[in-house]
Amino acid sequence: MRLFLALELDASAQSAIVVSTAALRTQAPDLAWTAEHKLHLTLRFLGEQPGDAAQRIPPAMDDVASAHGAFPMRIRHVGAFPNFRRARVVWMGVEPEPRLELLHHDVELACDRLGFGVEGRPFRPHVTIARVRGNTDAGALRPLARLAKRVDLEREVMVERIDLMQSIPGRAGASYQRLHGAALRSA
Repeated sequence: MRLFLALELDASAQSAIVVSTAALRTQAPDLAWTAEHKLHLTLRFLGEQPGDAAQRIPPAMDDVASAHGAFPMRIRHVGAFPNFRRARVVWMGVEPEPRLELLHHDVELACDRLGFGVEGRPFRPHVTIARVRGNTDAGALRPLARLAKRVDLEREVMVERIDLMQSIPGRAGASYQRLHGAALRSA
C-alpha cells in the first residue's frame, strides 16, 4: 500500500485554488496539474508499506491529534521547487503557522516510533498544484513564473483532522482514499 498523511482541504478551498491558478494552467498545459479533488497538504509521505501499517498508524495519529486543537492555516502565493528555472513541482504556499509546525513535529515523532524514521529535510508546507514533466522545456516556465506573481489568493483553511491516505495507481493517475481521519480537538 502506498500511504501518506495529509491535511485535506475543503471543497471551497480546492475550488478557490483552481480558479486562482486558471491562467497558470492555460499558460502551461503540458504540466501534470493536480485535479481539484486531490488538492491537499502532505504532512508525511510514507511510500509503499505492508498492509499492517494501515492498522498500526491510526492509533498513533489519534494520539497526536488529541494533543492538538483545530487551527486555521492560510494558503497564499505560488512557488516552485527548487525554483521556477528548474521547477519540478509548482505549489501554493502556506504562511508560517507555529501550530502547523508543532503538529508536523509530533507526526514526525510518532512516525519515528512506528519505525518509519524521521524525514531528513525541513518541513516546507505547501499544496502541490502541478508536477513538471521531464520533457518540459525550461524556457516554457519563465512566463509561468511571471504569471505566478500575479496569482491573487489568500485563503484560510481550518485544520481539523490528520488523514491517513492511500494512493491507488490507475490508468488516469492515482486516486486517493482516506483510510482514517484522526480528529484534532475542537477549537
